Amino acid sequence: MAWDLWLAFLATSITISVSPGPGAFASMASGLRNGFPGGYGVAVGLQLGLVLQLLIVAVGIGALITSSLWAFEVVRWAGVAYLAWLGISLVFARARGLDPAAIAAGEGREAMGPQLLRGFLVNSTNPKALLFSFAVLPQFIDGRSDLPSQYVVMGLTMVGVDAAVMAGYTGLAAKALDLLKDPRHLTWANRVLGILFLAVAAGLAAFRQPGAGG
Repeated sequence: MAWDLWLAFLATSITISVSPGPGAFASMASGLRNGFPGGYGVAVGLQLGLVLQLLIVAVGIGALITSSLWAFEVVRWAGVAYLAWLGISLVFARARGLDPAAIAAGEGREAMGPQLLRGFLVNSTNPKALLFSFAVLPQFIDGRSDLPSQYVVMGLTMVGVDAAVMAGYTGLAAKALDLLKDPRHLTWANRVLGILFLAVAAGLAAFRQPGAGG
């Protein structure tokens, strides 16, 4: 992959990752709940979901999903349901004041497994990300060079960039722990994140595949 093409792809990847979306909100929610690095499991799960998306595009299944209305709708509504569930869970969560010292000591910390699963589901059920990858990745492919190696380079670039950005979101939320010792503050923080998740779910519900009727 030529350096100038890779730099253009790197800039695109940074722009995509920095733009707030379900992954950013999930990372911040985990940072609030578990601190940093204890809450970074969600970000790792997000990368696993991203790798799945990239594999789907690389082997051509993305073409099938994006060209088949029913398959696209199944993925889309699965994403809507999961994001809405996350939002409702946060909005109605019973919050207790957070103790930064206790979190740092690992008390009450969420296990890594649920974090990984949450992050994976957030990214793997996002059809807009799949459609975007299917539309954007080919723009950076050099048809004269080896395709598998180019997909590997782009995949490592996207995962590396997104992992760093999600670490920033997780750490930023963790820094707010001192402000959330009061249960009322944490309740409102959860509600804000929950509303953001519901807004993303609503946007995904309203999303229509380009070229789809209706």
